[in-house]
Parts: sequence; structure tokens; C-alpha cells
Amino acid sequence: MKTASPPLSTPKPTPAELDLLRVLWRIGAADARQVHEALLPERPEASYATVLRQLQLMHAKGLVERDESCRPHQYAAAQAQQTLQTRLLKDLITKAFAGSGKALVMAALKGHVSRKERDEIRRLLQDKAQGGAE
Repeated sequence: MKTASPPLSTPKPTPAELDLLRVLWRIGAADARQVHEALLPERPEASYATVLRQLQLMHAKGLVERDESCRPHQYAAAQAQQTLQTRLLKDLITKAFAGSGKALVMAALKGHVSRKERDEIRRLLQDKAQGGAE
């Protein structure tokens, strides 16, 4: 039986929690050892004990679900990747860009997007313009 987390509103994950969520989104439900092994290439300093403790804390915060019907316990992200990313992006736009999605995009285009990515964005916008707005 999966145990749901108690909080009604899921808190914003810390950078370390996002690392573990990215692993869970990539590999799916997994026990702490599997999460630890999948995390090692990007965070070789992470210990198994730290990963396990972090997963337990994330469960208490409502960021992950835990299946206690099996041993070892299986952990899974409580929210889909796109759902959480959208929520975090909305929060960033509201707080850092005064609610302006355009300001966010302009800031990203000025220094954080490669030429190849700009070309992809241009094609996407052209396709949207030709196919009609959403």
C-alpha cells in the first residue's frame, strides 16, 4: 500500500531534493539503493545513508510516495515532472519577473540559450503561427 504524504500543499523542493526527483522521474519507482546508484554519476559524494534519509524527509514533506508493502520500500515522485516544473516556473515568473512570461523568455534568450536552441524555438514559434494560436 502506498502511503500518501500528509501535507495538503506540496512544498518547493530544495536543489538536493530536485536531484533525487530527477532520478525518480528517469528510472521510475525505486528503492533507496537504486536511487543512490543512479545518482552517483552526477553526485559521487552522495552516500547511501544520506539518500535514504533525504527520501524519508521528502516523503514526510509530500514530495515522494512510499510503497511500504514491500521491502525495501519503493519511492516514487508524488508529482509528474512536467507538473512540478510548471508549478516552479509559475512561481519563478511571479517572483522574479513580476508575472511576465515574456520577461522570463527574454532573459533566457539573452544568455542561457544556445544558437541551436534558438533555431528550434524559432521553428516552434513559426509552426505555432502557421497552425494557429493555442
